[in-house]
Amino acid sequence: MGEPPELTQAVMDESETEAGKSENTQTQSPPARFNGMQLSTEELISKSIAPVKKEFLRPPPTSRSTTSDSKDDYANSEAPRSSGMIQEKKSKRQLKRERHEKLKSALNLCPSVARTGEISSCIYADKCRFSHDLEAYKSQRPADLEGECPFTYAQKPCPYGVTCRFYGTHKDATNENLDALKEGSEINMLKKDVQRLLWKNNMKFPKSNAVLKQLGVEGRGHTRVKDSEEEESIVPDGSHCSEDKGCEKYDSSDKHGASAVLPEEPLGSDDRRPLKKSKSDIDERNSSNDLNNVTGTSVTVEGLVKDSTKDESPITNDQLPPETDASLKFHPRERKLIDFRGKLYLAPLTTVGNLPFRRVCKDFGADVTCGEMAMCTNLLEGQASEWALLRRHKSENLFGVQICGAYPDTVARAVELIDQECSLDFIDINMGCPIDMVVNKGAGSALLTKPLRMKNAIQAACASAEKPITVKVRTGYIEGRNRADSLISQIYEWGASAVTVHGRSRQQRYSKLADWEYINTCVKKAPASLQVLGNGDVFSYLDWNKHFSDCPELSSCMIARGALVKPWLFTEIKEQRHWDISSGERLDILKDYVRFGLEHWGSDSKGVETTRHFLLQWLSYTFRYIPVGLLEVVPQQINWRPPSYYCRNDLETLMASESAADWIRISEMLLGKVPLDFKFAPKHKSNAYDSAENG
Repeated sequence: MGEPPELTQAVMDESETEAGKSENTQTQSPPARFNGMQLSTEELISKSIAPVKKEFLRPPPTSRSTTSDSKDDYANSEAPRSSGMIQEKKSKRQLKRERHEKLKSALNLCPSVARTGEISSCIYADKCRFSHDLEAYKSQRPADLEGECPFTYAQKPCPYGVTCRFYGTHKDATNENLDALKEGSEINMLKKDVQRLLWKNNMKFPKSNAVLKQLGVEGRGHTRVKDSEEEESIVPDGSHCSEDKGCEKYDSSDKHGASAVLPEEPLGSDDRRPLKKSKSDIDERNSSNDLNNVTGTSVTVEGLVKDSTKDESPITNDQLPPETDASLKFHPRERKLIDFRGKLYLAPLTTVGNLPFRRVCKDFGADVTCGEMAMCTNLLEGQASEWALLRRHKSENLFGVQICGAYPDTVARAVELIDQECSLDFIDINMGCPIDMVVNKGAGSALLTKPLRMKNAIQAACASAEKPITVKVRTGYIEGRNRADSLISQIYEWGASAVTVHGRSRQQRYSKLADWEYINTCVKKAPASLQVLGNGDVFSYLDWNKHFSDCPELSSCMIARGALVKPWLFTEIKEQRHWDISSGERLDILKDYVRFGLEHWGSDSKGVETTRHFLLQWLSYTFRYIPVGLLEVVPQQINWRPPSYYCRNDLETLMASESAADWIRISEMLLGKVPLDFKFAPKHKSNAYDSAENG
């Protein structure tokens, strides 16, 4: 992947010494000042200001630009200047018309034609919604990017054919070799037959339905699931449509808007997703459900795995489906448990914790990885974008998925479905998410205010799956009113195998430091058999060591934003050292991420821009890293605000920039120039020193 000529010298010149840089900067650098005040190192640290060495300081800019301002400046400077008119916002009809015109464009080449180079290879022929004009595409295709195709690098045939942006580096491959892609490195793809059953509301959930009936929370109408008496047999065994537990088909849809490894053909008219049922139909169906079994909620998990209910018409074992036969079920304490003790656990991270990023962290020594949080309702509706969050790379030897739901029925059915269709080691239920969109639906940290619903959700989930169930919570909903310590023992009784406690309340979001004293209190109140993990502000191996020395009973620490800022943190912890990593080494990390991203999202134009988007989202965190060699006091703390400073070379200074324009510049070094209509805005504003959002 090429670099702009003007930055090549800056990137490659790593021989410049710090002494020479100091001589250039000392003449214009002021003493250690902040906002015009000369402060000592101790005073800077007390104000959460990073103590950068004096020789690297520079005067602050007249107006400190923000990422959004920098993004607007970049957009204004790079946008076409052919017209000075103010562009009006386009209507939905205009946008729809443009999308249809784009589909008819020769650049929107059929994936089958692109892969094989033969027009006859498309099974839809004239009915295909893609273009089949191969010669027109070749005359209009964008120029190749510098570098090697990621699939060629991995010694696999590229499935994107002529549409690959590295087409010139392709090696000759026969069509038979393309079958090797089916044995790819990613699993947990959403199967089309499963998706159609979910779309048509024909999927059966025998385990969760039996558990929900025992708990007395069946038929609340939170999921679009038909009663078993009304359902017709979809498959001979009356269960899911697949016998194996690993979903190994490739699917072209992704959460992040790009193609997967195998571009899939468009569905025919018969495979369109059916319209949702009206609310009146759902209410009418729910009102007919038998709710006479609601006898209370004091049901233990051990009771759920035994058929102890007494109905007016007893059901014999011959009438029970195999999945609900109590003799075949695991006792909650007999399940295979995951030993998290001492393992480096990469936290599930929304948006940035995607599969390519997890591969980077695995290379640096992460032991446990977890997919991005997926919403239960979206999974049960068969949304391919949500199922893409469950994908697993073959290098993730200890892998789990995280789900989030507001009601016991949605959580239980999602857990049963994931346990049946995916290859994983554990399922984590997020009961601490602070995002407004999640909390307003009654999920995430909102469950901390509804312990009865929380109890039913955990019990139903643990009884619906054979995989271990873990739970993640915050200290409480409102700051100063902690309640996780009072729930920790009950969570174990409800069936969870492990609990992660984030040392902040929902109201705090990510402001202030995590309360590790309270996390230690929760650990000491937990039963000896329950693994308790801490989460919050682990940013060096000293932080890791301190938490275990303060509380030896702690099982492990979950690493979140620390890994986003410096993914080599896992290596630092394992090797017990502060790594003064060079800018060249950091650039190599970004190159690996881009290669992994092109493998995951695709090496065509769409995949390149999707990879660029998520690279920029990651760069909105990495700029916060201050090199070890620039600090008066080591290590850096996660809540330190950096002053204006130079670095040891131009590339390192560029990586430390808080300007989105400079992040885009770095992306152009790896993925070529951005399109003319390119726009970018960071999704997250989770700086540790941001103001708290009360909620």
